[in-house]
Amino acid sequence: MTPRIFISRDAGALALGADEVERAIIAAEQHRGLKIEIVRTGSRGLFWLEPMIEVATPEGRIAYGPVQASDVEALFDAGLLDGGPHALRLGKPEEIPFLKRQTRLTFARCGIVDRLSPQDYRAHGGFVGLEKAISLGPTATIEEVVNSGLRGRGGAGFPTGIKWRTTAQASAAQKYIVCNADEGDSGTFADRMIMEGDPFVLIEGMAIAGIAAGATKGFVYIRSEYPHAIEILGRAIVIARREKLLGANILGSAYDFDMEIRVGAGAYVCGEETALLDSLEGKRGVVRAKPPLPAHKGAFGMPTVVNNVISLATVPIILAEGAAAYRDFGLGRSRGTMPIQLAGNLKYRGLFEAAFGVTLGELVDDIGGGTATGRPIRAVQVGGPLGSYFPRALFDTPFDYEAFTAKNGLIGHGGVVVFDDTVDMAKQARFAMEFCSIESCGKCTPCRIGSTRGVEVIDKIVRGDRRPENLALLTELCETMKLGSLCALGGFVPYPVTSALTHFPEDFGIARSGAVVAA
Repeated sequence: MTPRIFISRDAGALALGADEVERAIIAAEQHRGLKIEIVRTGSRGLFWLEPMIEVATPEGRIAYGPVQASDVEALFDAGLLDGGPHALRLGKPEEIPFLKRQTRLTFARCGIVDRLSPQDYRAHGGFVGLEKAISLGPTATIEEVVNSGLRGRGGAGFPTGIKWRTTAQASAAQKYIVCNADEGDSGTFADRMIMEGDPFVLIEGMAIAGIAAGATKGFVYIRSEYPHAIEILGRAIVIARREKLLGANILGSAYDFDMEIRVGAGAYVCGEETALLDSLEGKRGVVRAKPPLPAHKGAFGMPTVVNNVISLATVPIILAEGAAAYRDFGLGRSRGTMPIQLAGNLKYRGLFEAAFGVTLGELVDDIGGGTATGRPIRAVQVGGPLGSYFPRALFDTPFDYEAFTAKNGLIGHGGVVVFDDTVDMAKQARFAMEFCSIESCGKCTPCRIGSTRGVEVIDKIVRGDRRPENLALLTELCETMKLGSLCALGGFVPYPVTSALTHFPEDFGIARSGAVVAA
């Protein structure tokens, strides 16, 4: 039996030398007279161990990492192909504590399957959900998704099935499914990992959504900074058409569904669904006023479902296993699992999929291992550049939409970015305003002008220029942006600014008592 070695071709692994490791293995294979099958997979998401390679043995896969090209000869000498002992040997991947503690549903295949093999995908449970949707029909499929409790994983947390039902009930000659793959939050990479490591699950999820909503056409809107995802997903779409998984009469059914990729220029505001639709149509990405909702009048003026990558990639497991099985995971109104992306100043950075309810402290102290610098954690930002900064006093907050909202925070796309005690929180607050001023589409005044004025006011506060008056002005400005902005870009900027002011006032020249310190 030909030995098999699995090497990630995820962008993170490539950046750390995965291709060089593959070339070193091929060279070793040739001069040792061996015959080895190399399978390029996605990543399991343990990025501090990348490039991580795995070898198939009779006892299961054995992992080694992080492996550099210079390690390869020594690994072969140590009996790599038999899972032999070496300093880089990690053992069975599923026994690595970071993986063992996870509940992998959406990411069950990522890092395991040959990402462009529909046969491998099917062998690991793929297409069962699509077959179930075909047998159930549109109405029952929508009800399964509604009953699962799945909420949008892109940030807003809106119930996915309700969005589908609204589009299904709209009357139109054409309907669309649009996948929002414009992943732009700092410290997030879950969408990219799925598209690069398990593209067929996204294709399957979109086809199920098409059946449910009565749409025959889908678009995946990806930012241009994701060239590997664009390439892999594009190749997977061609393969899916060849295998009759896309196109007319998918899987021999009466349903038609096809899809294509549209590439955006990377504007952050195009992560907002209506600006995304403008960009997808070839226009400048500008936020639309709502109503009408995209479910009634979306892409090209037609009823459109707009879902995030993770939302759509989760649908196949819900259909395959049933709504009740998925709903059994989670907490309160936050059902199922969330791919949490641990980033920033952490020892163990990567993707951790878990049921809702794990606390922020568990995530950063226990699972993430504390800071990579060894210094105390001072702040954690959850929910991207517009998320709140949480101090250690809030680390008992469970990862749950309502729990974070109660603490004036956001889960967003599940990004968790950690800062140690050297961070300047006034600079972080200023960055939020500056980021908004750069990324604003310019349509509404609170976002366009408010963010620019916000940078100026924070600078004055830090300089000690009329601190009491400018603090009052900043508070009023944040309130205006929160209530008056057309979309979440301007509306969410107050979260990082006010949380920095509330929890770290000393960085702005304010005493913990609330008294303003003289400049």
